[in-house]
Amino acid sequence: MNLTDLTQLSNSRTRSICPEHFSGEPGKGGMCPLNEGTAKAAARDLGTGWKVNPYIIIQPKETFEIAHITGSGMINHIWMTPTGKWRNAIIRFYWDGQENPSVECPVGDFFASGWNEYAQLSSLAVCVNPGSAFNCYWQMPFRKECRITIENLAEEPVTYYYQIDYELKEIPENCAYFHAQFRRVNPLPYKEVYTILDGVEGTGHYVGTYMAWGVNNRGWWGEGEIKFYIDDDKEYPTICGTGTEDYFCGSYNFEDPFTHDHYCPFTTPYSGLHQVITPDKLYASQFRFGMYRWHLTDPIRFTEKLKVTIQALGWREGGRYLPLQDDIASVAYWYQTLPQVTFPRLPDKDYLEII
Repeated sequence: MNLTDLTQLSNSRTRSICPEHFSGEPGKGGMCPLNEGTAKAAARDLGTGWKVNPYIIIQPKETFEIAHITGSGMINHIWMTPTGKWRNAIIRFYWDGQENPSVECPVGDFFASGWNEYAQLSSLAVCVNPGSAFNCYWQMPFRKECRITIENLAEEPVTYYYQIDYELKEIPENCAYFHAQFRRVNPLPYKEVYTILDGVEGTGHYVGTYMAWGVNNRGWWGEGEIKFYIDDDKEYPTICGTGTEDYFCGSYNFEDPFTHDHYCPFTTPYSGLHQVITPDKLYASQFRFGMYRWHLTDPIRFTEKLKVTIQALGWREGGRYLPLQDDIASVAYWYQTLPQVTFPRLPDKDYLEII
């Protein structure tokens, strides 16, 4: 659905899941009994049918299934507002009864918010709105079943407001399944290349990259090139970029072009440097950046395999490149056929921590 087909009628059936309506069934929203609702105290004078259960509470070490949809359909929008540390909650999506998730990612990073600090973002695929409203518009088809869970890794409960908007309909044969994978290396070993995605097997197309990049050196940090190794590529890739800021559709170090004394955050439909966390003079000692690049009009298509890497390069004396040892996390977004290869094991809570 977009502006070109808003006038067209459809046999699809619109549904939505939230804490006030876990099943999404027609005519059964807002039925939570007053004595079972998370907001039962606030609604005690009004009763069932009012705002009785607007959020969920996920206990420490608990995994909560926020959606279980059977049949054939398409998720079109997800809105979510979390509490707690966003990297301590892992969101997973399972398509059509698969044992392994096709999406496995800390909640904040999935919504391009890896640093646990609000940064407004306006794009076609992801929007982050005041005060911590995460939205994604990736279309996510399924043919038999969809399950979405959130695991709370923290030592304390977290509260989640959310809504999943979808439609039940037949899915065409040529529709692939949505995938997203998180990775983090801190610090990147000297002279090693950061891997955004590897081990993909199947047919599909790559549609986006989010990076939370923490710089551990002084000076410019974005000379590294991104590379896409497609199908039979081995030592050299089919697609090779020219620099980190170039890939994220900026130029000349993301500098203010007039003063040349600070970074210029920007957010556009397809790409952005939407977050620049500036060090203070005491404890916050390093620059941290959030960047995204959506391949919505230029997907990277593959028929068998895909690997994506990016170099971390700055400058050293003598006009030479400096291989950086930065704190780098990423989310790769792509569509492919099922089944997919099992993802690498996520790091534990301590390694995920933002420090």
